[in-house]
Amino acid sequence: MTERHEEAPGGQRVWFITGTSSGFGRELTRAVIAHGDRVVATARDVAAIADLTALAPARVKAVRLDVTGAESIRDAVAEAERAFGRIDVLVNNAGSGLLGAFEELSESALRHNFETNVFGAMAVTRAVLPLLRRQRSGHIVQMSSVIGVIAGAGGTAYAGTKFALEGMSAALAAEVAHLGIRVTIVEPGPFRTDFSGRSLRWGAPMEDYAELMAPARKALEASHGDQSGDPYRGAEAIIAAVGLEDPPLRLPLGAEAFTWIRAHFQARLAELDAVEAIGADTAFR
Repeated sequence: MTERHEEAPGGQRVWFITGTSSGFGRELTRAVIAHGDRVVATARDVAAIADLTALAPARVKAVRLDVTGAESIRDAVAEAERAFGRIDVLVNNAGSGLLGAFEELSESALRHNFETNVFGAMAVTRAVLPLLRRQRSGHIVQMSSVIGVIAGAGGTAYAGTKFALEGMSAALAAEVAHLGIRVTIVEPGPFRTDFSGRSLRWGAPMEDYAELMAPARKALEASHGDQSGDPYRGAEAIIAAVGLEDPPLRLPLGAEAFTWIRAHFQARLAELDAVEAIGADTAFR
């Protein structure tokens, strides 16, 4: 892969990043600023990102955005266009975590998780796409997870949202490539963010699932603050991928993500071979 030419006039891309008050969103904003680009940093509470604006006041625009609110999205995109005249890279980073056995999760909690992680990202993408189409250029970065590839016990909600985001994004990539728009799905493994801390919610524990879920929850909470992944270095990898002439559709982040995803697909291939005799011979005779 080779680096591609800058899409924005003057060589400064304009990034529009959701959820910049913490985690990957914050670190990506910092890395974009250090890279010399311009950025629209969005958050539900803009006071929480005042320090990001202070890093480069002429190149950073802080904008309030709630990805679950249609009017909020329209206003934020319009403000971004007024501030910088274009958007070159949209990063759908805002999201929330919800773990627990399926029966432990309330209907309202499930719907809220999908509203934020799936429909929120879709709504922001829908609002930005007309601008990217007019430009005949742009890049959409969808922040998924290794859990968007590999689902396990306790992940029915979060994996469900990330699987949905990945499927939608892969199809979108095929629809907009001829317009000069690229899509990259980012799949981080364990990184030192707030995901396993204050940003994570759990379902109401049930005795029948305690033996399965309690150790998993304890282990995840114990790992908080000790994950191997540095989100700033992950952010630099995202910037590097966006700068490629032929950017990847999927970008796993962290050595663990590559190991787990590779093992997952090897197991899937073995499973495919094992069931072929049963499932393949179904044509009319």
